[in-house]
Amino acid sequence: MHRRKFLALAASAAALPLPARALSVPDFWRLNLVNAHTGERFNGPYRDSRGVIPDALEELSYFLRDFHSGEKIEYDVAVLDFVTRAMDAVGATKATVLSAYRTPETNAMLARTNFGVAEHSQHMYGRALDIYLPTRLEDAMTAARAMKRGGVGWYPSSGFIHLDSGPVRNWNLDGRGFGAQLLGGHGSPWFHEPLAIGSDGGLVAKRTGRPVTVADRLSLHSMLSRAVGLSP
Repeated sequence: MHRRKFLALAASAAALPLPARALSVPDFWRLNLVNAHTGERFNGPYRDSRGVIPDALEELSYFLRDFHSGEKIEYDVAVLDFVTRAMDAVGATKATVLSAYRTPETNAMLARTNFGVAEHSQHMYGRALDIYLPTRLEDAMTAARAMKRGGVGWYPSSGFIHLDSGPVRNWNLDGRGFGAQLLGGHGSPWFHEPLAIGSDGGLVAKRTGRPVTVADRLSLHSMLSRAVGLSP
């Protein structure tokens, strides 16, 4: 990984006399993320006192790729900063990414479902992330809205927030009926509560421990996109 080069540079800097390296000590912006679809993790800095770290941004763009096609886009640093600030506001050290980049083809595929998706979703431009935090999720949502850095969607009954670097706007969707839709219309109420991270790092229903499948997530996101009627 490119991070080996970074660590080698850091080790070289540590060997310099204190006055020489004092000016180059970076003020790191860090993210600790797990991708709910692939199980992959990103844990490290993506920005320092001189600006964005190119290798880290390249790694993040791959980490946040469209998991259907494998295609990636250069992710907007503004939404990464937004997520970092929201996490910092509540002392969160880790987040799970439920939805990141979507190609136009993936968006079109979702549009053919019963619920459709926003035609110009911020996810299509690498400007949106849907995340889960294990604690203080509502507080993170409130803090994010106060920052006025972009769009903030709140899904209390489904256990995640949407953050994007598009126009400032807020919306709520309480998730009534999501369980029936996610389970193919069988009407089980199990999904009317937040998600949790299982022992293997995957997403599960917090109460029952039932794994949340890819089909579940696709159904959820397509329904949410139409219900919100914005560009989540």
